Amino acid sequence: MEKDIGKKAKRKRRFVTKLVSPPKVTRNFDIKELLENSKGSIGELLVNIFKKLYDHFGPQNWWPGDTRLEVCIGAILTQNTSWKNVARAIENLKKRNLLTIDALYNIDQAYLADIIRPAGYFNIKAKRLKSFISVIFEDFESNLDKLFSLGLDDARRKLLDIKGIGPETADSILLYAGGLPTFVVDAYTKRILIRHNIIDEDSSYEDIRYLFMDYLPPDIELFNEYHALLVSLGKYFCKKKRPLCTSCPLKGI
Repeated sequence: MEKDIGKKAKRKRRFVTKLVSPPKVTRNFDIKELLENSKGSIGELLVNIFKKLYDHFGPQNWWPGDTRLEVCIGAILTQNTSWKNVARAIENLKKRNLLTIDALYNIDQAYLADIIRPAGYFNIKAKRLKSFISVIFEDFESNLDKLFSLGLDDARRKLLDIKGIGPETADSILLYAGGLPTFVVDAYTKRILIRHNIIDEDSSYEDIRYLFMDYLPPDIELFNEYHALLVSLGKYFCKKKRPLCTSCPLKGI
């Protein structure tokens, strides 16, 4: 028999979660316009890479999730696991009607860990998820819009202050849930750029993030699609072991 949602349910404060759909890419990209608004030869190179990937893979329709909160949860749970496992954990939350900030704030952490078990590292992730939810509940009255309305830099600092939320997770939340123009960097991105001699192996997360943000226009849909396309390239061609260089869409870049 499932546990009760725990002692915190007795707290007096209670906010209504505003369920808002996450932003999606809805346009075709004008490459000429992107080139005109990019900076220098590096910007031109990045636009050309985007074009090749978009021509090969097409729209990626990221991020999976029906609401902004679901996107945030997915960004936290996807650390060190596959999306298939994350989807199972989120489905478990949906079945129990727990995909609201109020419900997640009041639920017992141990019970939450059991529910998200398919995502792996479930005790750690339950703690991180509770920390994130507590900030949204207590500091922003359960309203994600109030977090995102701080603007990119302040909202990012707020997220990075939460234990267990690193740059990649924070940027995923800000871009895919908040619709703010930040670029998400992951292991695929770094590997691809290193192999094409665009960055050095010792380049930091922020070095790579600013490479895209400094030389490309601050276009939310571009950053959304670009990151998703790099993930597809890394998964299917630019693999960690035995990369498929001869058939890579970026061959010749």
